[in-house]
Amino acid sequence: MSDFTTIPKVDLQQFIQGDTNQRQAFVTALGDAFRDIGFVIVQNHGIPTDLVEDFYQSSLKFFYLPKEVKLKYEVSGLAGQRGYTAFGKEHAKQSDVGDLKEFFQFGQTIDGDDPIKSEYPENVFVEDVPNLSKEGLRLFKAFEASGSRLLEAIALYLGLDKAYFSERIYHGNSILRTIYYPPIMSEPLTAIRAEQHEDINLITLLVGASSGGLQVQNLAGEWIAVVPEENEIAINVGDMLQRLTNNYLKSTTHRVINPPKDKWHEERLSIPFFLHPRSETDLSCLPECVSAERPIAYAPITAGEYLDERLREIGLKD
Repeated sequence: MSDFTTIPKVDLQQFIQGDTNQRQAFVTALGDAFRDIGFVIVQNHGIPTDLVEDFYQSSLKFFYLPKEVKLKYEVSGLAGQRGYTAFGKEHAKQSDVGDLKEFFQFGQTIDGDDPIKSEYPENVFVEDVPNLSKEGLRLFKAFEASGSRLLEAIALYLGLDKAYFSERIYHGNSILRTIYYPPIMSEPLTAIRAEQHEDINLITLLVGASSGGLQVQNLAGEWIAVVPEENEIAINVGDMLQRLTNNYLKSTTHRVINPPKDKWHEERLSIPFFLHPRSETDLSCLPECVSAERPIAYAPITAGEYLDERLREIGLKD
């Protein structure tokens, strides 16, 4: 990972509709960004902007509900994987201080008779804001489709078959999360909106937040702002992909800082999609990423086992 000061941009339509040279250029640019930085900004990503805006507005309606109403949608025993998670409950794995956020999550829906359906709890329908659920499930599928094309490019970059990830993410344990960071009403001591962390999954797709604050750390320890422009999304490598590639692709530390004190009154909402594989997926290091210079760094583990381990670390699972 280099001492980068900016986040590179790529155009997904170059991969989807381009000629052979354009497709290869996209594969190289995306893969190099994931190897050197772990973050990239994607243009022409295919996620409908009107759907994002509708879901954004429905999310705010939900988070503006009284606390006792929102708590109706918090489901005990699901480790926050469906429905509502109250303010301050989640924390970074190295911290005991809760982040200054609350969130709502949607998971995978299964059409057909895939036996994995029994592994997934039902999504929580929000009767008080019915559009939240309807739009959330549509947005989930849109993110999933764009994410699958990005992983096709990454498979090619790694020297794998283009479809390597396809069967592994089909009906995968992915999560759509809408996160609300309320106005800061008093001195937050050591807490920030989201303490420095790395994501658990393969890749994360993040539509532009309502305000700034997202930063990624380079090798020199400097914090670099990630600022997608309108109709762009930020993509980052998660720990599962770093593990699978034996640290060849980088799951880079990032955080969401508090705004300056004169802007504490400003709320923030962001919508990340955490793309996960199926739970039985083997995360053992790929042979293509192992060499004498890069010996195996991780013991074998499945995606389900790894997710369970990490949910305990961040306080969502006992």
